Amino acid sequence: MSTPFVARAEQVARLRQALDGARAGAPSLVLLGADAGVGKTRLLRHVGQTVAAEGARVVTGHCVDLGEIGLPYLPFSEVLGALRALDPDAVAGVVAARPALGRLLGAGASGAEIAPPVSDADERRELFEGVVEVLTACASADRPLLLVLEDLHWADASSRDLLRFVVSRLAAQPLVVVATYRTDDLHRRHPWRPVAAELARHPRSTHLPLAPFRGDELREFATAVAGRPLPEALLHRVRERAEGNAYFTEELIEAGAGTDALPWSLADVLRTRVERLDAATVRLVQLASVAGRRVAEPLLRAAAQADPATGPAPVDAALREAVTQHVLVVEDDHIAFRHALLAEAVYADLLPGEAAAAHRAFLVALGTATGPGVAAQRATHALRVPDLPVALTASWEAARQAHQVLAPAEELRHLEVVLRLWDAVPDVAATLPDPHAAVLRLAAGAASRAGESERAVQLARASLAAAGDDPVARAGARVVVARHLLSVEDCDGALTEAATALDALPEGPSPERAWALATYARAALNLGREDEAEEVATRAAQVAREVGASAAESDALTTTAVAERRDHERSTRLLTEALARATPTDDHAIELRIRFNLTTTAYYAGDLARAAAEAAAGSRRAQELGMMWASHGVDLRMLDALVRFVRGDLSATPAPDAEDAPGYARALVAAADLYAATARGDTDVVERAAALEAWWSRDALVALAAGGNAVDALTWQGRATAARAQADRVDAHLRTLWSPEYLGGIWLTALALAALADEAAARRSAGDDVTDLLDQADARLARVEHTAEHGRPRGGRLGPEGRAWLARARAEHARAHGSAAPDLWRAAVAELAYGHRYETARTRWRLAEALLAAGDRAGAGDEARAALGEARAMGATPLVDAVEDLLRRARLGAGPASGAPGATVLTAREAEVLALVAQGLSNRQVGERLFISGKTVSVHVSNLLAKLGASGRTEAVTIAHERGLLGRGPLGEERVSAPGPTV
Repeated sequence: MSTPFVARAEQVARLRQALDGARAGAPSLVLLGADAGVGKTRLLRHVGQTVAAEGARVVTGHCVDLGEIGLPYLPFSEVLGALRALDPDAVAGVVAARPALGRLLGAGASGAEIAPPVSDADERRELFEGVVEVLTACASADRPLLLVLEDLHWADASSRDLLRFVVSRLAAQPLVVVATYRTDDLHRRHPWRPVAAELARHPRSTHLPLAPFRGDELREFATAVAGRPLPEALLHRVRERAEGNAYFTEELIEAGAGTDALPWSLADVLRTRVERLDAATVRLVQLASVAGRRVAEPLLRAAAQADPATGPAPVDAALREAVTQHVLVVEDDHIAFRHALLAEAVYADLLPGEAAAAHRAFLVALGTATGPGVAAQRATHALRVPDLPVALTASWEAARQAHQVLAPAEELRHLEVVLRLWDAVPDVAATLPDPHAAVLRLAAGAASRAGESERAVQLARASLAAAGDDPVARAGARVVVARHLLSVEDCDGALTEAATALDALPEGPSPERAWALATYARAALNLGREDEAEEVATRAAQVAREVGASAAESDALTTTAVAERRDHERSTRLLTEALARATPTDDHAIELRIRFNLTTTAYYAGDLARAAAEAAAGSRRAQELGMMWASHGVDLRMLDALVRFVRGDLSATPAPDAEDAPGYARALVAAADLYAATARGDTDVVERAAALEAWWSRDALVALAAGGNAVDALTWQGRATAARAQADRVDAHLRTLWSPEYLGGIWLTALALAALADEAAARRSAGDDVTDLLDQADARLARVEHTAEHGRPRGGRLGPEGRAWLARARAEHARAHGSAAPDLWRAAVAELAYGHRYETARTRWRLAEALLAAGDRAGAGDEARAALGEARAMGATPLVDAVEDLLRRARLGAGPASGAPGATVLTAREAEVLALVAQGLSNRQVGERLFISGKTVSVHVSNLLAKLGASGRTEAVTIAHERGLLGRGPLGEERVSAPGPTV
């Protein structure tokens, strides 16, 4: 195959270890069983090419599906022919001593010419012993033999017997035998099954699992197939359909991953598994396919009884045959297809009439059944029959049930079916308890809770259009539109809709007026009109109390709390009161808004412990409510990642993998993870940030987080000019969305000043003019000072984070001018005392440089060692390397660690990676231990292989043992486990 080999590091390591054992006189059998298409042949081809380049001999024998007849000893005949080509003298010597062996080396192609006279026991024994002797003669410690026997599920009886004999004679030969077979072909009476079970019990035998690709492995493989990273939504679709199978994944991507149609080549492969079944079993399998991947067994039986095409054939026999042939399997009291794509292939092959009849059979089988999911199933089958009246009523019931179990994505899907069928069956629609406008409003709410904010706006506008002429109803619909506009940050539009609603409402207190006032106040707040917002919110809370609108009152109290610009404690008290009033109501969006603002209030005040607790509690609550992808649900998840990073936890934030996670949610979570990724030293931060640019216009926070971290990563990579250009591009974009004095600009400009200072230092070292850079530095600092004075910070003044970055910007400005300025760096360290662990360590490194330039070597050493200890504890690789470089260049000494074996060979992170590689961990497993990506681990492995002069992982571990580099840290300290999360 042309696709590059990726992933499977654990399996490659296991096979190489087996070959290393064989070199030392410990031969073995490796049983490699997996479903077709998972990648057995690709794995063995890669390992074979690798070990062959290192001197090993690799020969492969293949079994072929020849039905009941077969060719005796076919794979061994192929192996012996290959060995004769590699070492003719050794094979000839054994054949001379064992003439029966010559029967497997005949030039003919017929079974008679190849097969020995198996009726003669002595001839058979001589043949078997001859094969073992050939394998022994062609293997040596410096040229071990890797014998691969492929597709043993097709092996003839004689080949199976010969393999058992070879394994029984494994003693001290430099030999590894790898036996592959397809697990999905092994029915209960398959002849290979008892042989595999017997071989698995042999002491020289080991089983090598080869599961389908998961997580990062699938992403890496899909990228290799497509030649570029796939969008997350597309990758999720491929993962869902191919279930990690390498062959299926490759076929789907090459055919166009976004299409629902199966490529003909893949469909043909899948259909062959069904075509060999008898007619009754085929129809049962077809019935199962209309239910999807899985179906409850009683329901399948009932559908079979209701299906005229099934006929009187016993269901038990057909079901048993389908399971025996591995078309269907039993999963948790359900009948499931062996693979999701098999269900797709069978269903796609049905004629329209066959499909409609099968769906009607299920509709009949469901009958008057009740319980979770029944309404949704009835709706699905009714749509496919089609039976539109049943589809509409069942979809309405399914939406109601989804709402009760807090499943907004499913609720939205069912409500959209109701809306689509509304005009098709108006008589049935008229029997529903809610009118058309109300259903549209319900759908808008479901869309909002599911994170589909733009769709929520569309549905809310449609609800307004359908609201009729009643002014109160229209005003209420306008308020709904306004609230959904706030979710997409259209604050001007929201303010206009809320004001129009207020003008249309009759005077006097009412729930509609309370909501209109509360929504107007919230929109005014988001537009920076705090005084107006506070005044209107106060009126809204008063009206809401009078009419008992608790949710509206909570919303107004939240706005008042956020508008509080001086007293964080008062803001927190108001938010706590608002939460107490909101929790008993059904308006969970208000509750999440309050929890979000409780988190940000604590964060802006520098109370990181409270912020961490609030963020974690808010994220859990969003999960409980099924609103993890709603606007504030995603924001809470992002804040949780940010607070953990600030407190020193550099572990990766898992990407949303739920089917209903919208792209916006994935983008924001991915952007938040870049803080820790940059600090860890992940090598792909810039590329990951660039992939998020499509979401910049959707949410300015994505632009700020992703773009700013790209600036930082480029600076760490020594690409200062590119870093400054990136900062300017992000800043220009954000100024079109926010005010020119947006507070995030302080952080972004401080990062740009750091890149500029690096570039100025490099130019000075080269004797080049830096006047233009100094002019830029002055302009950037002036921008920061202006923002700090005129921006709109929470609490009316800069919080701890803002003050810290202002101090950092001043210090970086001085560094750009070539001034040591230790006092400025000390001021930055002091401002970071609120708890930003990573930035404190990084600033101490710069303070150490400044002290060194000022002649304070003792102070510089203290600060550098403090920074190094923290950076190592967090796993901040670039910072570790930078501080170690400073200590080494300045000869400040690193304590007892200096001068240890390997100190000048491997970096701290490379030594950590090597130690885990020595434990047999894959790149992915090493990354999980060290909180870095598998791709970054691969880079470290490549670096340490080059430094040690090793050709592979096993050789690197051997060299490291010989040099005493394992068991102790890179600078001689005893190894300790990596710290856990701090939150």
